[in-house]
Amino acid sequence: MAQADLMRSGAVRAAAPPRPGAGGLVVPAVLFGAFAAVPLLGAFVAESWLLGMATRMMIFAIAALALDLLVGYGGLVSFGHAAFIGIGAYAVGILAAHGIGDALVALPVALAACALFAWLTGSICLRTRGVYFIMITLAFGQMAFFTAGSLAPYGGDDGLTLHARNTVAGLPWLDDDRFFHYFVLACLVATWLACRALVASRFGRVFRGVKENATRVAMLGFEVYRFRLAGYVIAGTIGGLSGFLLANATNFVSPAYMSWQRSGELLVMIILGGTGTLQGAIAGTTIYLLAEEWLSGLTEHWKMIFGPLLVLAVLFVPGGLSGIGAALLRRVRRG
Repeated sequence: MAQADLMRSGAVRAAAPPRPGAGGLVVPAVLFGAFAAVPLLGAFVAESWLLGMATRMMIFAIAALALDLLVGYGGLVSFGHAAFIGIGAYAVGILAAHGIGDALVALPVALAACALFAWLTGSICLRTRGVYFIMITLAFGQMAFFTAGSLAPYGGDDGLTLHARNTVAGLPWLDDDRFFHYFVLACLVATWLACRALVASRFGRVFRGVKENATRVAMLGFEVYRFRLAGYVIAGTIGGLSGFLLANATNFVSPAYMSWQRSGELLVMIILGGTGTLQGAIAGTTIYLLAEEWLSGLTEHWKMIFGPLLVLAVLFVPGGLSGIGAALLRRVRRG
Protein backbone atom coordinates (compact mmCIF):
# COMPACT_ATOMS: atom_id res chain seq x y z
CA MET A 1 0.00 0.00 0.00
CA ALA A 2 1.38 3.44 -0.90
CA GLN A 3 2.11 5.95 1.85
CA ALA A 4 -0.48 8.30 0.38
CA ASP A 5 -3.06 5.58 0.99
CA LEU A 6 -1.73 4.96 4.45
CA MET A 7 -2.15 8.63 5.26
CA ARG A 8 -5.84 8.26 4.58
CA SER A 9 -6.08 5.30 6.92
CA GLY A 10 -8.02 5.60 10.15
CA ALA A 11 -4.90 5.15 12.28
CA VAL A 12 -3.21 8.31 11.07
CA ARG A 13 -6.44 10.29 10.84
CA ALA A 14 -7.20 9.43 14.43
CA ALA A 15 -3.83 10.85 15.45
CA ALA A 16 -4.43 14.10 13.61
CA PRO A 17 -5.06 17.05 15.93
CA PRO A 18 -8.45 18.70 15.65
CA ARG A 19 -8.60 21.70 13.41
CA PRO A 20 -8.45 24.87 15.54
CA GLY A 21 -11.80 26.60 15.36
CA ALA A 22 -12.74 30.06 16.47
CA GLY A 23 -11.88 29.20 20.08
CA GLY A 24 -8.33 28.35 19.03
CA LEU A 25 -7.97 31.69 17.28
CA VAL A 26 -9.45 33.98 19.93
CA VAL A 27 -6.61 33.68 22.46
CA PRO A 28 -3.78 34.34 19.94
CA ALA A 29 -5.74 37.21 18.39
CA VAL A 30 -6.28 38.82 21.81
CA LEU A 31 -2.63 38.37 22.81
CA PHE A 32 -1.28 39.64 19.49
CA GLY A 33 -3.63 42.62 19.70
CA ALA A 34 -2.49 43.34 23.26
CA PHE A 35 1.17 43.19 22.26
CA ALA A 36 0.49 45.47 19.29
CA ALA A 37 -1.20 48.00 21.59
CA VAL A 38 1.64 48.10 24.14
CA PRO A 39 3.48 51.09 22.59
CA LEU A 40 0.23 53.07 22.78
CA LEU A 41 0.26 52.74 26.58
CA GLY A 42 3.52 54.65 26.89
CA ALA A 43 1.61 57.74 28.04
CA PHE A 44 0.37 55.88 31.12
CA VAL A 45 3.32 53.64 32.06
CA ALA A 46 7.08 54.05 31.63
CA GLU A 47 7.40 53.19 27.93
CA SER A 48 10.91 51.74 28.08
CA TRP A 49 9.93 49.31 30.87
CA LEU A 50 6.67 48.37 29.18
CA LEU A 51 8.27 47.77 25.79
CA GLY A 52 11.09 45.78 27.36
CA MET A 53 8.68 43.58 29.31
CA ALA A 54 6.37 42.91 26.36
CA THR A 55 9.30 42.23 24.03
CA ARG A 56 10.75 39.75 26.52
CA MET A 57 7.40 37.97 26.71
CA MET A 58 7.21 37.61 22.95
CA ILE A 59 10.79 36.36 22.64
CA PHE A 60 10.26 33.62 25.19
CA ALA A 61 6.87 32.83 23.66
CA ILE A 62 8.70 31.96 20.43
CA ALA A 63 10.96 29.57 22.36
CA ALA A 64 7.93 28.11 24.14
CA LEU A 65 6.17 27.51 20.82
CA ALA A 66 9.17 25.51 19.65
CA LEU A 67 9.20 23.45 22.83
CA ASP A 68 5.45 22.86 22.58
CA LEU A 69 6.01 21.27 19.18
CA LEU A 70 8.28 18.73 20.85
CA VAL A 71 6.38 18.16 24.09
CA GLY A 72 2.77 18.72 23.08
CA TYR A 73 2.80 17.19 19.61
CA GLY A 74 5.84 14.91 19.61
CA GLY A 75 5.79 13.65 23.19
CA LEU A 76 9.50 14.57 23.48
CA VAL A 77 10.14 16.22 26.86
CA SER A 78 13.40 18.11 26.40
CA PHE A 79 15.27 19.55 29.38
CA GLY A 80 17.92 21.18 27.22
CA HIS A 81 15.85 23.39 24.96
CA ALA A 82 17.39 26.59 26.36
CA ALA A 83 20.67 25.57 24.71
CA PHE A 84 19.20 26.68 21.38
CA ILE A 85 18.40 30.11 22.82
CA GLY A 86 21.97 30.44 24.01
CA ILE A 87 23.51 29.23 20.76
CA GLY A 88 21.40 31.67 18.76
CA ALA A 89 22.39 34.50 21.09
CA TYR A 90 26.10 33.59 21.00
CA ALA A 91 26.04 33.49 17.21
CA VAL A 92 25.01 37.16 17.32
CA GLY A 93 27.55 38.03 20.00
CA ILE A 94 30.53 36.26 18.44
CA LEU A 95 29.84 37.76 15.02
CA ALA A 96 29.48 41.22 16.59
CA ALA A 97 32.81 40.75 18.40
CA HIS A 98 34.41 40.26 14.98
CA GLY A 99 32.73 43.32 13.48
CA ILE A 100 29.85 41.53 11.75
CA GLY A 101 26.70 43.16 13.02
CA ASP A 102 24.17 42.87 10.22
CA ALA A 103 21.02 40.84 10.85
CA LEU A 104 21.07 39.54 7.27
CA VAL A 105 24.21 37.64 8.26
CA ALA A 106 23.67 37.07 11.99
CA LEU A 107 20.15 35.63 11.73
CA PRO A 108 20.94 32.93 9.11
CA VAL A 109 24.11 32.00 11.03
CA ALA A 110 22.15 31.73 14.30
CA LEU A 111 19.48 29.56 12.70
CA ALA A 112 22.02 27.37 10.92
CA ALA A 113 24.10 26.89 14.09
CA CYS A 114 21.03 25.82 16.05
CA ALA A 115 19.83 23.52 13.28
CA LEU A 116 23.26 21.85 13.14
CA PHE A 117 23.40 21.46 16.93
CA ALA A 118 19.86 20.05 16.94
CA TRP A 119 20.72 17.58 14.18
CA LEU A 120 23.93 16.41 15.88
CA THR A 121 22.45 16.06 19.36
CA GLY A 122 19.04 14.89 18.15
CA SER A 123 20.66 12.05 16.21
CA ILE A 124 21.81 10.70 19.57
CA CYS A 125 19.00 11.81 21.88
CA LEU A 126 16.25 10.32 19.74
CA ARG A 127 17.74 6.86 20.04
CA THR A 128 16.50 6.90 23.64
CA ARG A 129 13.02 7.15 25.16
CA GLY A 130 11.30 8.48 28.24
CA VAL A 131 13.44 9.56 31.18
CA TYR A 132 16.59 8.64 29.25
CA PHE A 133 15.69 11.16 26.56
CA ILE A 134 15.08 13.82 29.24
CA MET A 135 18.45 13.18 30.87
CA ILE A 136 20.45 13.11 27.65
CA THR A 137 18.92 16.42 26.46
CA LEU A 138 19.82 17.84 29.88
CA ALA A 139 23.37 16.55 29.45
CA PHE A 140 23.78 18.16 26.03
CA GLY A 141 22.26 21.40 27.35
CA GLN A 142 24.76 21.49 30.21
CA MET A 143 27.60 20.74 27.80
CA ALA A 144 26.59 23.80 25.78
CA PHE A 145 26.29 25.82 29.01
CA PHE A 146 29.81 24.97 30.21
CA THR A 147 31.27 25.40 26.73
CA ALA A 148 29.89 28.94 26.59
CA GLY A 149 31.30 29.64 30.04
CA SER A 150 34.74 28.57 28.85
CA LEU A 151 34.81 31.01 25.93
CA ALA A 152 37.22 33.47 27.56
CA PRO A 153 37.62 35.66 24.42
CA TYR A 154 33.86 36.21 24.49
CA GLY A 155 33.41 37.00 28.17
CA GLY A 156 33.43 33.52 29.67
CA ASP A 157 31.15 33.23 32.70
CA ASP A 158 30.69 37.01 32.79
CA GLY A 159 29.01 37.10 29.39
CA LEU A 160 29.54 39.37 26.43
CA THR A 161 28.18 42.90 26.06
CA LEU A 162 27.04 44.03 22.61
CA HIS A 163 27.61 47.67 21.78
CA ALA A 164 24.59 47.97 19.49
CA ARG A 165 21.78 45.97 17.99
CA ASN A 166 22.17 44.38 14.59
CA THR A 167 21.67 46.55 11.59
CA VAL A 168 19.46 45.52 8.69
CA ALA A 169 21.31 45.92 5.36
CA GLY A 170 23.45 48.50 7.14
CA LEU A 171 20.49 50.49 8.47
CA PRO A 172 19.98 50.85 12.27
CA TRP A 173 16.25 50.09 12.21
CA LEU A 174 16.37 47.75 15.21
CA ASP A 175 17.85 50.48 17.42
CA ASP A 176 14.40 52.03 17.70
CA ASP A 177 12.62 50.28 20.58
CA ARG A 178 9.19 50.57 19.00
CA PHE A 179 10.35 49.22 15.66
CA PHE A 180 12.15 46.36 17.41
CA HIS A 181 9.00 45.61 19.42
CA TYR A 182 6.92 45.27 16.26
CA PHE A 183 9.68 43.29 14.57
CA VAL A 184 9.61 40.76 17.42
CA LEU A 185 5.80 40.70 17.23
CA ALA A 186 6.01 39.94 13.50
CA CYS A 187 8.43 37.09 14.27
CA LEU A 188 6.04 35.72 16.91
CA VAL A 189 3.02 35.82 14.60
CA ALA A 190 5.01 34.24 11.78
CA THR A 191 6.28 31.50 14.11
CA TRP A 192 2.76 30.76 15.40
CA LEU A 193 1.37 30.59 11.86
CA ALA A 194 4.24 28.36 10.71
CA CYS A 195 3.80 25.99 13.67
CA ARG A 196 0.04 25.89 13.14
CA ALA A 197 0.50 25.04 9.47
CA LEU A 198 3.12 22.44 10.33
CA VAL A 199 0.86 20.70 12.85
CA ALA A 200 -1.99 20.57 10.33
CA SER A 201 0.26 19.29 7.53
CA ARG A 202 0.96 15.72 6.49
CA PHE A 203 4.19 15.87 8.46
CA GLY A 204 2.34 17.11 11.53
CA ARG A 205 -0.22 14.31 11.38
CA VAL A 206 2.49 11.67 11.27
CA PHE A 207 4.51 13.47 13.97
CA ARG A 208 1.53 13.44 16.31
CA GLY A 209 0.76 9.87 15.36
CA VAL A 210 4.26 8.88 16.48
CA LYS A 211 3.48 10.35 19.89
CA GLU A 212 0.27 8.35 20.16
CA ASN A 213 1.62 5.02 18.91
CA ALA A 214 5.09 4.92 17.40
CA THR A 215 4.98 1.18 16.71
CA ARG A 216 1.75 1.42 14.75
CA VAL A 217 3.01 4.37 12.67
CA ALA A 218 6.22 2.46 11.91
CA MET A 219 4.18 -0.55 10.77
CA LEU A 220 2.33 1.75 8.37
CA GLY A 221 5.61 2.38 6.58
CA PHE A 222 6.82 5.66 8.07
CA GLU A 223 10.34 6.08 9.42
CA VAL A 224 9.63 7.25 12.97
CA TYR A 225 13.22 8.25 13.70
CA ARG A 226 13.41 10.61 10.71
CA PHE A 227 10.14 12.32 11.53
CA ARG A 228 11.21 12.83 15.13
CA LEU A 229 14.61 14.13 14.08
CA ALA A 230 13.04 16.56 11.60
CA GLY A 231 10.71 17.85 14.32
CA TYR A 232 13.62 18.21 16.74
CA VAL A 233 15.66 20.20 14.20
CA ILE A 234 12.70 22.47 13.42
CA ALA A 235 12.13 23.15 17.13
CA GLY A 236 15.83 23.86 17.65
CA THR A 237 15.93 26.27 14.73
CA ILE A 238 12.96 28.20 16.11
CA GLY A 239 14.77 28.31 19.45
CA GLY A 240 17.69 29.92 17.61
CA LEU A 241 15.36 32.67 16.39
CA SER A 242 14.43 33.50 19.98
CA GLY A 243 18.14 33.58 20.88
CA PHE A 244 18.88 36.00 18.06
CA LEU A 245 16.09 38.28 19.26
CA LEU A 246 17.09 38.00 22.92
CA ALA A 247 20.68 39.03 22.20
CA ASN A 248 19.42 42.10 20.36
CA ALA A 249 16.85 42.92 23.02
CA THR A 250 19.35 42.88 25.90
CA ASN A 251 22.56 43.79 24.06
CA PHE A 252 24.10 41.05 26.16
CA VAL A 253 24.94 37.36 25.80
CA SER A 254 25.49 35.05 28.75
CA PRO A 255 25.85 31.31 29.44
CA ALA A 256 22.86 31.72 31.76
CA TYR A 257 20.65 31.83 28.65
CA MET A 258 21.21 28.10 28.17
CA SER A 259 21.13 26.88 31.77
CA TRP A 260 18.94 23.94 32.78
CA GLN A 261 16.89 26.32 34.95
CA ARG A 262 15.89 28.25 31.84
CA SER A 263 14.84 25.00 30.15
CA GLY A 264 12.76 24.20 33.22
CA GLU A 265 11.08 27.59 33.06
CA LEU A 266 10.14 26.99 29.43
CA LEU A 267 8.56 23.68 30.41
CA VAL A 268 6.61 25.43 33.16
CA MET A 269 5.39 28.01 30.65
CA ILE A 270 3.91 25.47 28.27
CA ILE A 271 2.46 23.34 31.07
CA LEU A 272 0.84 26.43 32.58
CA GLY A 273 -0.66 27.37 29.22
CA GLY A 274 -1.59 23.85 28.16
CA THR A 275 0.60 21.58 26.06
CA GLY A 276 -0.29 20.71 22.49
CA THR A 277 -2.28 23.87 21.81
CA LEU A 278 0.32 26.43 20.56
CA GLN A 279 -1.77 29.32 21.85
CA GLY A 280 -1.24 27.85 25.31
CA ALA A 281 2.52 28.36 24.92
CA ILE A 282 1.99 32.07 24.27
CA ALA A 283 -0.55 32.49 27.08
CA GLY A 284 1.54 30.46 29.54
CA THR A 285 4.65 32.51 28.81
CA THR A 286 2.75 35.74 29.29
CA ILE A 287 1.23 34.65 32.61
CA TYR A 288 4.51 33.22 33.90
CA LEU A 289 6.52 36.37 33.18
CA LEU A 290 3.78 38.62 34.57
CA ALA A 291 3.72 36.52 37.75
CA GLU A 292 7.50 36.66 37.95
CA GLU A 293 7.49 40.45 37.59
CA TRP A 294 4.77 40.91 40.22
CA LEU A 295 5.96 38.36 42.78
CA SER A 296 9.62 39.35 42.48
CA GLY A 297 8.53 42.86 43.46
CA LEU A 298 7.13 41.42 46.69
CA THR A 299 10.06 39.21 47.66
CA GLU A 300 13.29 37.89 46.21
CA HIS A 301 12.07 34.40 47.15
CA TRP A 302 9.12 34.69 44.80
CA LYS A 303 9.55 31.14 43.52
CA MET A 304 8.51 29.84 46.94
CA ILE A 305 5.14 31.46 46.30
CA PHE A 306 4.89 30.55 42.64
CA GLY A 307 5.81 26.90 43.23
CA PRO A 308 2.70 25.98 45.29
CA LEU A 309 0.52 27.92 42.85
CA LEU A 310 1.92 25.86 39.98
CA VAL A 311 1.30 22.63 41.90
CA LEU A 312 -2.33 23.64 42.46
CA ALA A 313 -2.71 24.52 38.78
CA VAL A 314 -1.34 21.13 37.67
CA LEU A 315 -3.57 19.25 40.15
CA PHE A 316 -6.84 21.06 39.52
CA VAL A 317 -6.39 22.43 35.98
CA PRO A 318 -4.42 19.72 34.15
CA GLY A 319 -5.22 21.28 30.77
CA GLY A 320 -3.66 24.60 31.79
CA LEU A 321 -5.04 27.93 30.70
CA SER A 322 -6.15 26.41 27.41
CA GLY A 323 -8.20 23.85 29.31
CA ILE A 324 -9.96 26.60 31.24
CA GLY A 325 -10.65 28.52 28.04
CA ALA A 326 -12.04 25.44 26.30
CA ALA A 327 -14.33 24.68 29.24
CA LEU A 328 -15.64 28.25 29.29
CA LEU A 329 -16.23 28.16 25.55
CA ARG A 330 -18.23 24.92 25.84
CA ARG A 331 -20.41 26.45 28.54
CA VAL A 332 -21.04 29.54 26.41
CA ARG A 333 -22.03 27.38 23.44
CA ARG A 334 -24.42 25.35 25.58
CA GLY A 335 -26.06 28.58 26.64
